[in-house]
Amino acid sequence: MTLDIPTATAMVPGHADAEVLACDEGLSFWGGVDPDTGVIIDAHHPNQGASLAGRIVLMPTSRGSCSGSGVLLQLARDGHAPAALVFREEESILTLGAMIAEQLFAARVVVLRCTEAIYDDLAGASHATITTDTLRFGSHSIPLEKLHPDMLALSDMDRRMLDGHEGDALAVAMNILCRMATAQGAQGLIDVERGHIDGCILAHDANLDFAEKMHQMGARTRIPTTINAISVDRENWQSQGVVPTFGNKASRLADAYVKMGARPTFTCAPYLLEEVPVLGEMIGWSESNAVIYANSVIGARTVKHPDYLDLFIAMTGRAPNTGVYLDDNRLPEHVIVVTLPETYEDALWPMLGWLAGVRSPNAVPLLTGLEKARPSEDDLKALCAAFGTTSAAPLIHLRGHTPEGGLAPRDGHVQSVITPTDLGVVWRDFNKADGRVDLVAIGSPHASLVECRKFADLLEGQKCRTDTIVTVGRNVLSAANAEGIVERLHDADVRIIADICWCSITEPVFPPDAKILMTNSGKYAHYAKGLTGRDVRFGGLADCARAAITGSAKAGLPDWLLHEV
Repeated sequence: MTLDIPTATAMVPGHADAEVLACDEGLSFWGGVDPDTGVIIDAHHPNQGASLAGRIVLMPTSRGSCSGSGVLLQLARDGHAPAALVFREEESILTLGAMIAEQLFAARVVVLRCTEAIYDDLAGASHATITTDTLRFGSHSIPLEKLHPDMLALSDMDRRMLDGHEGDALAVAMNILCRMATAQGAQGLIDVERGHIDGCILAHDANLDFAEKMHQMGARTRIPTTINAISVDRENWQSQGVVPTFGNKASRLADAYVKMGARPTFTCAPYLLEEVPVLGEMIGWSESNAVIYANSVIGARTVKHPDYLDLFIAMTGRAPNTGVYLDDNRLPEHVIVVTLPETYEDALWPMLGWLAGVRSPNAVPLLTGLEKARPSEDDLKALCAAFGTTSAAPLIHLRGHTPEGGLAPRDGHVQSVITPTDLGVVWRDFNKADGRVDLVAIGSPHASLVECRKFADLLEGQKCRTDTIVTVGRNVLSAANAEGIVERLHDADVRIIADICWCSITEPVFPPDAKILMTNSGKYAHYAKGLTGRDVRFGGLADCARAAITGSAKAGLPDWLLHEV
């Protein structure tokens, strides 16, 4: 069957001839795919264990971390990437990784976006062939449309950068920005006031190679730019047993971004810094939890920009004018009615965020039924981070608690529910390990000053029986030191570490002998098994403190859920 009009677009054109692997759910490549092999390691994904290498891989869209672009780049450079990626919905993270692989490293991964009908037909095929202008499978021959970035409305300065008059680095940055803007359906670019770099974790050598290549080309930031958590405690890794080869590479990666003009903040929670965005401010952030918090809790505006695009935005001060930068795209499309338990603890909020993402994997949701609740800033932080693990949406509204929580849902919106029974299912899913706890992990995202203070209060006068580590940003560490919190935590045998967070900790900072970890983070509860190979327990901050003191976690549901389920 040959169609008269294009029904698929080549976001990154090229050739592929391979077996088809259709994934029913989106996938975060970071934390969900082994960057060295291309095997799915997300313990919660239905295709866990499948290899993506060399296949034409279908998924509705990606989800999760902005760092997925770097994982795809690493796979492409080493020959373990999919031959092609096919999406039926808008997707930016992996598309950007494929564009970087092609433009800077001569490694190609084809990326297509199809209509739902073509996508569904292709999902039923066993094999497909892609050329620069055609998708073929079975009896289908589908012409491929191509992107036309030259149709964007650009300013005179945009064109100077694009044409190379401002240097090679800015020419590369603007070229990719324009291609991404076209892929996202934007008609032009907008000014943004500040940036946040996420691609500074040494999850693989591709991140280091990219950063140093851009620095050597003369890249410089032109807007205030912060840096995400890195892979080592920048000032102290030499005394922590870190292998020098890894420590030096991780330091070089962090230093490359500092040399390009970014501030050495080294935190995955830039909203905890002294200077934060304000309601309605246009910003260019990466790091999924930070993006969701900025959009949802602060009411600033940023698309969930992929790694590497974050640098290009910081270099140019420009971003594609699309997604949740636009009023219409911030409207709720999915209303989730929450029935709260009669009583609950702080563990409710990450579970609620995780479930909201499951209910609304691609659309902006509005949570109702929480109007009488009193979530703290830390509760909202935990909810946003967990939401980002299961949803591709960069924004979640809570009626009565977030600046745009009063927005009316879009006509034709979907509605679903979350009940205490649903929370019980999540609790059991997060607590499949036995009751022994070898490690307590606090700080994913980085712990706030209030969270550190509460944890110190819970441990007051007692000693931890098991390894207990809290990760923080430098600003929180300084404040905690000044208040005496660091000393109190040290007295309880807690390690408090700056610059690095749980999603980037590796051995030996991660205790090698630990077999079961416990965390109060829904984000880390989701990713830890795939990232570390360890079994996971989950609970609130008080649960984690008890586990730190006793070396064990209570079996079964918590008291506040037990009588509800």
